Amino acid sequence: MELEPAVRRIVTVANRLDRGDDGVPWSARRQASAGLAARFRGVVMPSGPKMLSEVNRLIDVDGGRINVRVYRPRPGHLPVHLFLHGGGWCTGGLDERDPRCREIASGADCVVVSAEYRLAPENAFPVPVDDCYAVLEWVAKAADELDVDPDRISVGGESAGANLAAALCVMTRDRGGPAIVFQWLDVPAVDLTMSQPSVRSTPSGHLLDYDKMVEYRDAYLRTEAEWTHPYASPYHAEDLTGLPPAWILTCGADPLRDDGTVYAERLREAGVPVTHEWLRGHVHPSFAFTRIASAADYQQRTIDALRTALHPRG
Repeated sequence: MELEPAVRRIVTVANRLDRGDDGVPWSARRQASAGLAARFRGVVMPSGPKMLSEVNRLIDVDGGRINVRVYRPRPGHLPVHLFLHGGGWCTGGLDERDPRCREIASGADCVVVSAEYRLAPENAFPVPVDDCYAVLEWVAKAADELDVDPDRISVGGESAGANLAAALCVMTRDRGGPAIVFQWLDVPAVDLTMSQPSVRSTPSGHLLDYDKMVEYRDAYLRTEAEWTHPYASPYHAEDLTGLPPAWILTCGADPLRDDGTVYAERLREAGVPVTHEWLRGHVHPSFAFTRIASAADYQQRTIDALRTALHPRG
C-alpha cells in the first residue's frame, strides 16, 4: 500500500516510538496517548484560529458528570456542531482536539461543543454513547443560554468518535430526540464484528493494527451479543432510513476503510444523501495530518460542506 511521502515520514517516525501498551493500565495508556498527541500536535496540524471564547462546562449524565468544551468563533446566534473525539473508546480527551475544533468553529461559522464522554473499560458500552446522547439533549435544552439554534445541530467524530456520532444519529431518531441535520464521520468503525475484509487484509505498521483493534473493541463491548447492537455497530441497524445526510472519509491504508465504504452504501440504499471521500495514500489518523496539503484540502472541503448544511440559506 503506497503512502504519500509526507504520510510515510510521519508513519516511520511514529512506528519507532515505544507506546508501551502491553500490560500497562489504561490510566497510564491515556497519559501516554495524551503526551504523544501533545508531542505531535504542532507537527501534524496547526493550532487553529483564535476563538472569541473557549469555555469548559460540567453537565449531568446518568451516574455522574462530564466535561464539555464550548468553542465560539464570534458573537451571535449560531448553529452548533457536536464533536466526539477518537481513541478507541478507551483513550483521548478534549485537549487533543482543540486545534480541529477551532478550525471547525471558524470555518463552518458555528459553535462547537466537544464532549469528554466517559471511557471504557471502566465505563463500557453503552455508557459512552449514552453520555453523547446526554450532551446532545443538553445542547438542545441549553440553546438559549448557549445562544445556538437547536434546529441546526450537526454531529461528527473520528474513528471511535465517528462510531459514536453514527450511533447517536440512529439513537436520536429512535428516541425522537433532538434532530441532527448532518453527520461527519471520519474513518468510522461501524461494524464491531470486525468482519469487513480490510480489517484483516491491511498490513500492520499503518498506525492501526488488528490486535489493538480487537483489544480496544473488547474493552468497550463486554459480550459478543453487543457486537451487532445498532448503538455499538450502526452498520447492523435494521433500518437506516430517516438519518441525516452523511459525509464519510475512508483512507487507502486504513483497516477500517471497508467499514466506511459499506456504511455509505447502506445509507444510500436507505435514501440518505451521502458523500464518501477516499484519501488513497493515507492512513487511519490522516484526518489529523492537516499540515499535509491533501489532508488539509480534505478538511476544508468537509468544513465547507458542514457550513452549507448548517447555513442552508447562507
